[in-house]
Amino acid sequence: MAKQCEVCGKVPVVGRKVSHAHNVSARRFEPNLQRIKVAVNGGAKHMRVCTRCIRSQKVVKAAPGASRA
Repeated sequence: MAKQCEVCGKVPVVGRKVSHAHNVSARRFEPNLQRIKVAVNGGAKHMRVCTRCIRSQKVVKAAPGASRA
């Protein structure tokens, strides 16, 4: 499964880790993804969403037990 937000499409980016002695090595900045239950079309669905989308209310969390019939 890709490390990608299903709402905004945020993906890992590459950068450099620089120590105090200026030793440089590669690193990855991963998006902070959470698996939450989201209300979609009157039902509930699990999605991997970044915390920025949750905080800015781009997704609406489903009520507990919403996916049961």
